[in-house]
Amino acid sequence: MRLRALLLRATQFEVARRRGQLLHVDDRELQKLAHTAADTALTRIIDDLDHYRGASRFTTWAAKFALLEAATRLRKLGWHDGHPPSWRQAREGLSPTLQVALSDMTEALTADQCYVFEALTVDGVPIDVLAEDMGTTRGDVYQTLQSARAMLRARLAQADSV
Repeated sequence: MRLRALLLRATQFEVARRRGQLLHVDDRELQKLAHTAADTALTRIIDDLDHYRGASRFTTWAAKFALLEAATRLRKLGWHDGHPPSWRQAREGLSPTLQVALSDMTEALTADQCYVFEALTVDGVPIDVLAEDMGTTRGDVYQTLQSARAMLRARLAQADSV
């Protein structure tokens, strides 16, 4: 019972810390999120007990589960309920020279690479939200991002040598 109370305090702390980013969400929903995150964290702790090495206090180790679970849920809530303007809209405010340079750079990418790169690096979409929206795993999204970065690095190196 004491562990569950500790986890709930940790999730409530994270909710309170991020409250300013979620003004459109009512307090009851945020409390429900804190309780759900604490319950999920407790389940994950029980599943991962054999991984506890004793390098830190058990309560510190356990609280990290709660904080990460709450943060993930809050990010998802913030992004599903009205996220910032899209990359296409953000591009309109850039100088024409920069717009051309970005278009040239992203031309080398596949449609998926371009979508992932823009969503993660420009729009700031959390990777777990993007993976859920794309119907894939975080690992697949990360691999796509790494491929896009490598392609862009090569393109920059080629442009720099010219």
